[in-house]
Amino acid sequence: MERSEYCVEGIERGNKGCKMGSICDSILRVLALLLTLAAAILIGVNRQTKFVSVLFPPVDVEAKAKWYYLSALVYLLVANVAASAYAAISTLVVLATRTADIGFAQTIIIFDVVIVGLLFSANGAALAVGIIGYKGNSHLQWNKVCNVVDNFCDRIAISIVLSLVASFAFIVLPSLAVLSLQKKFAPRN
Repeated sequence: MERSEYCVEGIERGNKGCKMGSICDSILRVLALLLTLAAAILIGVNRQTKFVSVLFPPVDVEAKAKWYYLSALVYLLVANVAASAYAAISTLVVLATRTADIGFAQTIIIFDVVIVGLLFSANGAALAVGIIGYKGNSHLQWNKVCNVVDNFCDRIAISIVLSLVASFAFIVLPSLAVLSLQKKFAPRN
């Protein structure tokens, strides 16, 4: 197997470009780690209980909102934990293996893209459920619930935003690798 200096996802470059690429790669991986970890923690501790007045007969009913009541939020939590674990492991592996096989670098790129897909699908599912929570669905007679458990919904919205920003950090990683490949193999005029 051909050996290459691991720079921006395994692309061979000069020493200056390699060092900058490794720094960018490491910063993006740590940023993605922190964002997905924060999103997972925010979801995992999110719950709210409120008493709601019911008119007939006039009584107060306890309304509870917990993250594990909605499967989309469970999926979002699991996806963020998986992405966070992957970011931690890949950061350590990339930093530990400065010289690696091209196949190793390609494997990292493929896993980065898989994590992007996982995070975007989880964010999409949670966002769809969140919009129904905020607005309801009059066609199906589903009432909005975020006017009752507003703090719960706000924390879920924040965790979705954090997870989306982490998704974009994971998108930049393979994008940098592709740009480096283009610079390396593009015909020079």
